[in-house]
Amino acid sequence: MRQYRTMAALMAGAALVSAMSLGVAPAGAAQRPQGGSARSQGYPVAVYFSRHPASDNRYGAVFAVRRVSPTRGVATFAVRQLLAGPTAAEARAGYFTELTQAVRGPSTCGPAGFTLRLNRRGRTPEPGTATLQFCRRLSIPGLGADARMSAEIVATLRQFPPVHRVVILTAAGVCFGDLSGLNRCLRPR
Repeated sequence: MRQYRTMAALMAGAALVSAMSLGVAPAGAAQRPQGGSARSQGYPVAVYFSRHPASDNRYGAVFAVRRVSPTRGVATFAVRQLLAGPTAAEARAGYFTELTQAVRGPSTCGPAGFTLRLNRRGRTPEPGTATLQFCRRLSIPGLGADARMSAEIVATLRQFPPVHRVVILTAAGVCFGDLSGLNRCLRPR
C-alpha cells in the first residue's frame, strides 16, 4: 500500500510538472464546480505586498492579500495584480509596492509589460524555476526598493507549487538588482 501511495504521489508530481503552465491553480485553490462559471467561482491567489512600518527597514518583509483570478492563468494574474498595486483599502492599511511606479515606458512584449516562463532560468531549461522578465524600463525609486520589489515578486510566484526559485530580469535581459554586472541569477545552481 505504501508503494502504491508513493508511486501515485510521484505520478501526480510528474503530471503536474509536465503539464505545468501559467494556468496551474495554486495549492488549495477552489475548483470550479461543474456547470459553474469561472467568474462566479474563480481561483484564489495571494499577492504579496510590502507593508508600513514592517517593510520600511526589513526589505524582505512581505504580506499576503487575497485576490480571485477569473481564469486558470493564476501566476500571470498574480503578477499583474502586484504591478497594479494595493487597493485603496489595502493602501490605507499600510500595504504598498514600489513596482507600480518603477515600471515605466512602453512595453516591448505586449500590454502585460512582462513575460513569465516556467521551468526556465532565463533561456536555459531548469525545472522548478520561474523567470519573470520585464518588457518595460525599470526605475528604482530609492534605497531598499529593489530588495522589497524582489521579495514581493518571489513570494507571489513561489506560492504556486511547481515554483521553487524565481529569476527576475530587466527588459535588457540582465538580473534585476545585480549591481555586479555578472548576471549571477542566470548561473545554474
